[in-house]
Amino acid sequence: MTDRDLKYWIALKWVEGVGNVGFTTLLNAFGSPQQVFDAPFSMLKAVPGIGAKAARQIKDFSGWEKVEKELECARRTGVGIITSQDPLYPPCLSNIYDNPAYLYVKGSLRDDDINVAFVGSRMASAHGLFTTERLCRELALRGATIVSGMARGIDSAAHRGALAGRGRTIAVLGCGLDIVYPPENTKLLSDIAANGAVISEFPFGTPPNAPNFPARNRIISGISLGVVVVEAGEKSGSLITARIALEQGREVFAVPGSIDVSGSRGTNKLIKQGAKLIENIDDILEEILPQAGRMPASVKTHASRDGADSHPAKRETVPDMTFTENEKAVWQVISQIPVHIDQIITSTGRTAAEVLGSLLSLELKGAIEQKPGKIYVRKES
Repeated sequence: MTDRDLKYWIALKWVEGVGNVGFTTLLNAFGSPQQVFDAPFSMLKAVPGIGAKAARQIKDFSGWEKVEKELECARRTGVGIITSQDPLYPPCLSNIYDNPAYLYVKGSLRDDDINVAFVGSRMASAHGLFTTERLCRELALRGATIVSGMARGIDSAAHRGALAGRGRTIAVLGCGLDIVYPPENTKLLSDIAANGAVISEFPFGTPPNAPNFPARNRIISGISLGVVVVEAGEKSGSLITARIALEQGREVFAVPGSIDVSGSRGTNKLIKQGAKLIENIDDILEEILPQAGRMPASVKTHASRDGADSHPAKRETVPDMTFTENEKAVWQVISQIPVHIDQIITSTGRTAAEVLGSLLSLELKGAIEQKPGKIYVRKES
């Protein structure tokens, strides 16, 4: 979309009294923001939910110079603006009630992202931080994209875990993309943008004021297939995110904690109310991957135990050929789901040289196949 088109999107969003719901209503009625501005007053006020006051605000809009400065700032800082009509706009987000008309994006969104959100306390315990990093690292190694809000505590641990697993991660900010909050996360923000995306619905220069964060939280859950709550007190904002996720039809998971720890009361309460208790990443994947159309062998094994699969699951056994110990280690982390060489190195704990040698020998033995971009899959037997 050209800057000429984008200026109408920004302008309409900035019209007082329109809002996200009104924006969508007008877009559906007229087809594009430019056509909204071109429409006569009588047609605008006749749109259900708009009325004469908002229609007059649209016709009297005079902030075009400010809009041009916003576009110039986006160009200068390398920030993309993805509208709700863009193919890269997260499809899950389109389905929520008040989805943002557009997103500011630093980095890249992908249409094959399998998003899992992690939220929790800013004052997390050492155990909560460790658990979050471990779960997110393991999920990233399995191909999930970790979503969080880049706040202190659990959020930052979630992003770090995804990066440690050489995976993708998305940070949703409650401020403009030109502001780093908290300030100590400057390096983390840069790493996230290089290995995923930093996104916001707020214009440049918007400070991280308290009312922005509930709005941010609806996007965190809105772009995700499920939300994992790690640590949360009884009045934690993470519980609000969990409630929003339920309203949006998302899966809600909770990590149980000690009954003697205040930071566990919120998560334990969620479990009592029906959130799924998780002990490992398979508890998450068996709910998430079917929605994304991907079902690895480990998840099928769980499904068959519950009677969801009438065929017995295949055991993960080494093929009938001679493997070295290094080759066995490498083969075990490769499946029918494409996996990048960096993820293989991380999962096996072997050196790059050992992994490269094993990959070559496994290819020669016909056990695996290399795809473009240093991606590997098992060959079907």
